[in-house]
Amino acid sequence: MNQPRMNVESFNLDHRTVAAPYIRLADKKVLPAGDVISKYDIRFTQPNTAHLEMPVVHSLEHLFAEHSRNHSDRVIDFSPMGCQTGFYLILQGEWADEEVQGLVAETLEDITRAGEVPAANEVQCGWGANHTLEGAQGAARDFLAQRAGWSQVTA
Repeated sequence: MNQPRMNVESFNLDHRTVAAPYIRLADKKVLPAGDVISKYDIRFTQPNTAHLEMPVVHSLEHLFAEHSRNHSDRVIDFSPMGCQTGFYLILQGEWADEEVQGLVAETLEDITRAGEVPAANEVQCGWGANHTLEGAQGAARDFLAQRAGWSQVTA
């Protein structure tokens, strides 16, 4: 299917050809002052075949956002994809693939050992009851178990 070129990078990715889980550089921007922002597609499940349930997505978002900053002060954001198949990790600067994979692995290891989902309450979260530590830990373990294939985006 030939689609017109879109402004959003992920809309130009043929989701039928990817093989999750993977980590890929989705975009890199050089800002006017010369700063670089790198955006990574952290894909947990196979698009259009599987997805993460919303409490799992929500909990992974909280856990990764909090714990990743213990490993790097260059984390800008960790945001879920609306399709519930993965997340975007936005980092300051340029990163080698091994560095990003190391950050992701360290953070997911932290998640597997976490005792609670950070800020999972009505004071700090817009839907504090919509969390599952066990679900997030299961998804983290599954992703970690397939680390050898994180660099391969397509089958």
